Amino acid sequence: MKRRRFFGVVGGAMLTWPRAVRAQARVPTIGILVAGDSEPFWTRVQESLRELGYLDGKNVRFEFRSASGNPDLLNRLAEELVGLKVDLIVVRLTPAAFAARRATTTLPIVMASVADPVGAGLVASLSRPGGNVTGLSGTTAELGAKILELIREMMPAAQRAGVLVNATDPFSKTFVEQVELGGRGLGIDIQPHIVEGAAGFEAAIEAMVRDRADAIIVQPSLPFKAAIDLALKHKLISISPIPAFADAGGLISYSANQSDIYRNVAIYVDRVLKGTKPSELPVLQPTRYELVINLKTAKSLGIVVPPALLARADQVIE
Repeated sequence: MKRRRFFGVVGGAMLTWPRAVRAQARVPTIGILVAGDSEPFWTRVQESLRELGYLDGKNVRFEFRSASGNPDLLNRLAEELVGLKVDLIVVRLTPAAFAARRATTTLPIVMASVADPVGAGLVASLSRPGGNVTGLSGTTAELGAKILELIREMMPAAQRAGVLVNATDPFSKTFVEQVELGGRGLGIDIQPHIVEGAAGFEAAIEAMVRDRADAIIVQPSLPFKAAIDLALKHKLISISPIPAFADAGGLISYSANQSDIYRNVAIYVDRVLKGTKPSELPVLQPTRYELVINLKTAKSLGIVVPPALLARADQVIE
């Protein structure tokens, strides 16, 4: 009797214990892949996921990878995430999206504001993305004219604008074309300078100064902090269609509302983890935009921001 009872207890434990271990072990892992500056993106995405009940180390794990502005690292980092068998990958901006797509055509990929994903070939259409990629589309190209309008409003006499263009971003050609189109409409001469990361910034900006540029436009996929510092050094207006730009010391940022982006990324991650296929989730487009002006930077440049422009700003950094 004792022997039978012993094996009965052991057998019962074998039925229940492995199941409990499996339940504890099956914590989803989210890969995060960014090409350049990671903040405030990384912090805000975690905050949005926490609002949906995802707690790091408890019911979710994160594997964060940043190329820190070095495009040569992106493919390796994407392959590393795939090798770790993450459940999905969240990508920020176009170069990271392409690296993830090259690394896997099966793992779900959620885009956080990737410009023109249809034109880039990442998805078949916005309503029916197909494949393993969905998320949020940015409208960075379409903002080209708006960015130049803001430059002209800030400096009515502006005649030339230099553009720092990311050599490794597949979206760069479209970005420059749209900025040039906006420049023609406003009579502003556009001077593109192609760079491969921050290493080429100094030479490019010195060339802009020699050509008497009044302002510098920075493509979002570049590591913008170094560009901001050089723009301040050379007393150039600086602007970029990414919100963290003004927070980091740039003069102006004009972009899709970031709270909407973080919230929608978290919602899509939640839906994918709960079983929805990326092909069944339409790619979302921004509906709200935000203007941020850094008054501290304006003062250091000796610029008086027009009151009408200040009144329209969603945020003013002092």
